[in-house]
Amino acid sequence: MEPGTARIAVDLLGGDDAPAVVVDGALRAVRADPDLHLLLVGPAEVADELIAALDPVQRVRITVRPVRDAVGMADHPSAARAESTVRAAVTAVHDGIADALVSAGATGATVTAAVLGLGRWPEVRQPALVATLPAVTGPVVLLDVGGSLEPRPATLARHAVLGAAYAEVAHAVPEPRVGLLSVGTEAGKGDRVRRATDPLLAIEPLPGGARYVGLVEGYDVAVGARADVVVTDGFTGNVLLKAIEGAYAMAGGPPVGGGAPRAAALLGVAGTVVVCHGAARADDVASGIALAAHLWRRRAIDLVSALLEGGDATDRTDRSTDTEVRTS
Repeated sequence: MEPGTARIAVDLLGGDDAPAVVVDGALRAVRADPDLHLLLVGPAEVADELIAALDPVQRVRITVRPVRDAVGMADHPSAARAESTVRAAVTAVHDGIADALVSAGATGATVTAAVLGLGRWPEVRQPALVATLPAVTGPVVLLDVGGSLEPRPATLARHAVLGAAYAEVAHAVPEPRVGLLSVGTEAGKGDRVRRATDPLLAIEPLPGGARYVGLVEGYDVAVGARADVVVTDGFTGNVLLKAIEGAYAMAGGPPVGGGAPRAAALLGVAGTVVVCHGAARADDVASGIALAAHLWRRRAIDLVSALLEGGDATDRTDRSTDTEVRTS
């Protein structure tokens, strides 16, 4: 367990089976990590149920922000503009009451709330959700897995930069190899967006000694021999991620030494945000909380931002609060 206090805001009403699985997952996370503090954002009676199940020593690490309204899984992302559990969790991070937030609610609403409440990094038009898969030869960073469904080539090129920096900071991958997901590895393969993105990536400056290796295929994500970072649009990435998770289940679990990606980090906003599947189980929520704590303790989001800007993370104050967001 990494040392250091981490204060995580948890959206109690986010997800298909909330609040029951969120409460269960939060309980598991608190019991597993003695330096974890949770801000429970949701109805007071739901938070009280969780607190009652803890022993007195653990209870002192729990605080509550009562909020009764939630953004439904079928609601438009713009619903995140109104007061809701996810918006209140974002506000807690913005105000310094929490270090990071976790939600299993609608992805579009979570991304929208994060952009509105925390602001985007400079030169990031559309934030990206990044998941790490336990490939045969080592971890593979896959993005986007649901943040932007129909990105332009320039956005995919920017996401490649984000993914390369994340691989180096969060997973200590030296000089990450970056590939663009397509239907073949030969130049010119793929749809219009892929064909336009490939030459952009060939000349895109990548951080930390990362290099672009060209087009890769779906099996490269599971094997990891050709690329450490695989870039695609959020629609394809989300479908691929869930297909791989289904394959893990059929095969009896992920590769030895690796864990299935149960949560994704949001890159491109000025704060630590973790999104779990809407169909998350209790262990998925606990895994998402653990990921948020890990990223905060490693200062991963600040270090990724600093790596992109070529400066000290503590010097970064500029952020975009443009509210035009296209999400799932």
